Amino acid sequence: MFPNRSHTGVSKRAAFLLHFSRRFFCAAIVAALFAACPLLVHAAAQRGNPAARKNQPGRSAPADGRIMFESVCATCHGLDGRGGERGPNVATRAEVQQLSDTDTLRILQAGIPAAGMPPFGALGVPKLQAVMAYLRILQGGNKAASVPGDPQRGKLLFFGKAGCASCHTINGSGGFLGADLSSYASNVSIEEIRSAIIDPDKDLDPRSRTVLVTTREGRQFTGIARNEDNFSLQLQSLDGTFHLLAKSDLDHLEYQPRSLMPSDYGSVLSASELNDLVSYLIRIAQATKLTQAHGKNSKPEEEDD
Repeated sequence: MFPNRSHTGVSKRAAFLLHFSRRFFCAAIVAALFAACPLLVHAAAQRGNPAARKNQPGRSAPADGRIMFESVCATCHGLDGRGGERGPNVATRAEVQQLSDTDTLRILQAGIPAAGMPPFGALGVPKLQAVMAYLRILQGGNKAASVPGDPQRGKLLFFGKAGCASCHTINGSGGFLGADLSSYASNVSIEEIRSAIIDPDKDLDPRSRTVLVTTREGRQFTGIARNEDNFSLQLQSLDGTFHLLAKSDLDHLEYQPRSLMPSDYGSVLSASELNDLVSYLIRIAQATKLTQAHGKNSKPEEEDD
């Protein structure tokens, strides 16, 4: 037979175990709270100290602005700011780029109800300023600091060794066969500028293709088609002259998949010279933008001389 145990002894042992378990559980809770205290205090300090939040490693106004832009603005204006189905291009449109910080902030706060843009004043000025800082990046405002080139040396290259001015115009100076580059760099990235210089045939605009023409009389022309229809062709030849030609008078008409722009700048110019040239184009675009914003008539590049 099993030995009999008194009911009193069992009760005392159960009470002892219950008491010990409670003490152990309480001690564990206290230890956990003490371990968590530094984290709780740090989090509270971050919430109560805006400067501490601002100075967190890896965070900046443009970085915060990007998060806000992509969550609030990109739905209408696109992730790159170049427009979407419901909103216009705010990255490369000249009229938007020329807005001052004050005017841009006012638009963000009040919106443009007539155009369907709601007000975002409820977000607060700091968040809207962060959005504006990121918008300036999309608009190319940080490009000059990103290129380790010298704009003055770039200007000498543009009008000298590189020969850009033989075709392109900068604020009224230069040739007219190529595009006017006074504002070009404000609408494209640094990579696009560099690529356009060293690989001009990449993603070539059909309107920039080289055109070869031979008339029935044996006259030959090389240039760019400025206007064309089923019956005629207006060609600008390499010397800048315009020729209006009837297609019925042509013996040969050929569109070549290449640009008139030299394709050897990658070997003719050094890496530092390319940086100088890109820097010059960016500086000129920024000066042109500033001139247009203030309604001046002076040549922007003269401000750098």
